[in-house]
Amino acid sequence: MTAAPSLASRAMANDIGDAHWLPFTAMRQFRSNPMMFLAAEGMHYTSADGRRILDGMAGLWCVNAGHGQPRIVEAIREAAGRLDFVSSFKMTHPATFELAGRLAGIAPEGFGRVFFTNSGSEAVDSALKIARGYHRARGDAGRTKFIGRAKGYHGMGFGGLSVGGIGRHKRDFGPLLPDVAHLSLPYDRASMGFSRGQPDAGAHYADELESLLQINDPATVAAVIVEPVIGSGGVYPPPKEYLERLRSICSRHGILLIFDEVITGFGRLGTAFAAQALRVTPDLITCAKGMTNGAVPMGGVLIRDFIFDAFMAGPPEAIELFHGYTYSGHPLACAAGLAALDVYEELRLFERTAVIATTWQEALHSLRDEPHIADIRNIGLLGVVELAARKGEPGARGASCAQSCYDNGVLVRASGDLIVLSPPLIIDEEQIAQIVDSIRSAVRQMN
Repeated sequence: MTAAPSLASRAMANDIGDAHWLPFTAMRQFRSNPMMFLAAEGMHYTSADGRRILDGMAGLWCVNAGHGQPRIVEAIREAAGRLDFVSSFKMTHPATFELAGRLAGIAPEGFGRVFFTNSGSEAVDSALKIARGYHRARGDAGRTKFIGRAKGYHGMGFGGLSVGGIGRHKRDFGPLLPDVAHLSLPYDRASMGFSRGQPDAGAHYADELESLLQINDPATVAAVIVEPVIGSGGVYPPPKEYLERLRSICSRHGILLIFDEVITGFGRLGTAFAAQALRVTPDLITCAKGMTNGAVPMGGVLIRDFIFDAFMAGPPEAIELFHGYTYSGHPLACAAGLAALDVYEELRLFERTAVIATTWQEALHSLRDEPHIADIRNIGLLGVVELAARKGEPGARGASCAQSCYDNGVLVRASGDLIVLSPPLIIDEEQIAQIVDSIRSAVRQMN
C-alpha cells in the first residue's frame, strides 16, 4: 500500500480545488492568491512558501499560550487513544467534572457551574436560553427580551446575531429574533480617542439602559449581554465606571447581566476573566477560544450558583435544562482544556500579561503620529490601529496594511480600515516591536 503524501509535499499554492467554502472569505479573490499555512510553533506560522510568519492575532484571538504547546498536544493524543467519544446526555466521563471544577476555581466568586458547548457562538445561544429558562423557572416567564450593544459580536448563531451589533453580519439573514434592543457604542472620538486602556470619560453611556427599559418595560427583559471589551467590532475598552453602572441598573430591575468573554477570557487582560480585571461581576460568562488554546473546539457558559439553583427546584427525575450538543464536553476538548490550564498556570501567563501589557501599550501608541493613523485603542494584550479611510475606497488602507505586514513576515487582521491585534500571551518585547514596526513601515509606504 502506497503511503499518503505528507501535507508539506502536496501542492498548496494555487492547486487547491473548489470544494471548500471558507468562512468570512471572498472566495474568488482567495483563489487568485491563497494564504496557506503548513505548520505552527510558538509565536510563528510556517507559510506554504516556507516563510516564518509572526502571529499577531493568536490564530483568531485564541492561541493564548502560543502554537504547538507540547503538553496540550500530548494530552490530546493520549485522550484520543483512551476514549474517543462518549455522550454527555445522561452520561459523561470524569474529565468533564474535572475541567468544570478547574474553571469554577479560576472564575469570579459564585460561579460554581459550567455548561459545555463547542464554540463561542454556541455558548452565547446557550447563555440566552439559560437566561430565559431561569426567569421561567422562577415563575417570571414574561421576561423574554434581550438587550445587546452596537458593535458587539456574539457569534453567528441566530441568537448571537440577534443580540450582536454589527449590521453587516445581519444583513443577509433576517428576520432575526424579535424583541431585541441595543445600547449605543460607548465611544466618542473627540473625547476618548487615543485613550490608553479604559477611557476616563464615557460612563454616562450606561444610563441609556434606563431609557431603553422605559421603552421596553424592565419586567419583560431577561438579560443584557455585552462584551466587557468589544473585540471583533473594533477593540473598544469600556469607559471607567461604565460596566459598574450597567451592573447596578440590571440588579435594580432583576435583569441578568451576561459577559461575553470568548475573546477576553483566559488571560487576555491579565486575569483569568475580564470580569476580574475590570472588577464587575456578571451573572453568566460565555467563554471559548483560549479555553483549549485553540487546539480543539470548545466553549462554555459559567453560571452563578443562584441561577443553577433556580433550575433545581422541580422534581429530581425531571430534566432541568432541555438543551445541549452532541459534542458537549468532548473527551479531546476536555483533555486540551485541562492541559491549557496547566500551561497557563506553569508559565504564569496571566500575571505575565499584566506586566508586558505596558510595553504593548507604549509600542502601539508610538504609531500615533504616523501617516493615516486615526485612532489607537488598547487594553491588556488587545489593540487596534484605526486607519483613516481612503476617499471613496473604505477598507483599502486596512487591506494594504495587512498585506504589507504579511509580506514582511507579520500576520495582522484587517477589518475594514482597522488593524486588529491580539498576539499570543507569550509574546516578548522584540516581537512586539516587530509587529508595530511592520505597521509603521506599511503606513509610511501608502499614498
